[in-house]
Amino acid sequence: LHVRYVLNLLHETRKHLKQLPNINHVSTCYSEEVTVCGDLHGQLDDLFLIFYKNGLPSPSKSYVFNGDFVDRGKQSLEILIILFAFLLIYPKEVHLNRGNHEDHMVNLRYGFCSGLSVMSRVHGKKILRMLQNVF
Repeated sequence: LHVRYVLNLLHETRKHLKQLPNINHVSTCYSEEVTVCGDLHGQLDDLFLIFYKNGLPSPSKSYVFNGDFVDRGKQSLEILIILFAFLLIYPKEVHLNRGNHEDHMVNLRYGFCSGLSVMSRVHGKKILRMLQNVF
């Protein structure tokens, strides 16, 4: 994905999240079940397995992701792009809670920052700065 689109997605996500309260209230009134996920830690295959077994987010399929999206795994940015896109498409069905790994100091320690710099040498710092604002 071109960096321009990544930055645009991050900008729109930040704008959306700023409007939300600190506490998410999730109801099963509109969907029969809510899938709760946590600790993806950059493991994109785990996210794909969750979607394969439970279905993609939709008006009838709600998800709550309980943070720790990044660090440790090699595909943290890809996970964020997918989750942020679903959040913007289905804002009432996709809920993202911040975990302790959505913090700059933890990102430095566990490798997200260095992995992002290697992935995008030219725009890595700009993406990281924008992500810190989103977190």
